[in-house]
Amino acid sequence: MRIRQEAEKATEAIDELAPGVLRSQLPVELPGLGHVNCYILEDERGIAVIDPGLPGSRSFAKLEGRLKLAGYKVGDIHTAVITHSHFDHFGGAERIRTETGADILTHESFRPAWEAKEARENPDSVTAVSAEDDLDQAVSEGKSPWERGGKTPWGTERKPPLQADIEAWEKIGMDERKWFRTPTPSVTVVDSEVIKLARREWIAVHTPGHTGDHLCLWDPEHKIMVSGDHVLPTITPHIAGSTEAHDPLALFFQSLRRMSEFSDAQLVLPAHGHPFHGLVERSDDIIEHHEERLDTIRTASEKLAEASVEDYMKELFSPRVWGDMAGSETYAHLLHLEVLGEMRSSYRQDGVKLFAPS
Repeated sequence: MRIRQEAEKATEAIDELAPGVLRSQLPVELPGLGHVNCYILEDERGIAVIDPGLPGSRSFAKLEGRLKLAGYKVGDIHTAVITHSHFDHFGGAERIRTETGADILTHESFRPAWEAKEARENPDSVTAVSAEDDLDQAVSEGKSPWERGGKTPWGTERKPPLQADIEAWEKIGMDERKWFRTPTPSVTVVDSEVIKLARREWIAVHTPGHTGDHLCLWDPEHKIMVSGDHVLPTITPHIAGSTEAHDPLALFFQSLRRMSEFSDAQLVLPAHGHPFHGLVERSDDIIEHHEERLDTIRTASEKLAEASVEDYMKELFSPRVWGDMAGSETYAHLLHLEVLGEMRSSYRQDGVKLFAPS
């Protein structure tokens, strides 16, 4: 079985990709992910880092090591750029600010909620336990952030956390847990705003979809797109239906189609996997993947008629990934079809939401 690029283990290589732009890889031990790319942008003030890895001392030590290999130290960082509010991207930012006074730059909609575990991001949207609990409260009460009850937006009871996740959290000391708190940005940007990094101007590109606060950066001089998790080389990001967005999949489609505005891109710098060419083509591939999922639901609706999100989930995903995250992605697709007028929803007496062809 071929290993996806995004699952490859981090190396110590420091690669110069363009003037003032270096790529380093930080280890990420999550299902389906082996590293996160931490890009180093050099300028007269020192360096900015994009997505400085996981929370905790072990990852921070790796960041220090990568910076040393590149000829820098943590004290040289003046800005930590976070592409979106997932903890394998923002984890090192608060400690950088604590030690250096560096700015933390995000999109203005950066979400102040913490996700306990990244979705397993591959074309099957393999499920993992996830939560958006307030970590400060969890830490202060001594609880695991995975301790979460209640119901999903589609009315089913949330699945219990994996015992391994609870045990892993319990092994983390209280001093370490503070670094898991979502950072508060000191600089926020809006779509199309200009940012000065690496001795040139970059343009902020808001790309809601994988998260509502996702930020890409476009370098019009060297035709480089920092794509974060928005466009990845060999896997597709999870699209959650359990958000405040009315139609999260439509937002993702819109953000992907917007990549056609950057058809002259010469290089794409993803958060996971290797830099690649063909931004528009890869964006189109991801759209096609989700269109196929919509077609699968359309076909399934002919036999399921009125059915729950979990029933439709079992048509989209293999049994090994059934759970709240797979259900959330299924829900996003069902909501999209409802907005299109192809599905209608209702509720059973027990509060479970049902979908049926219109």
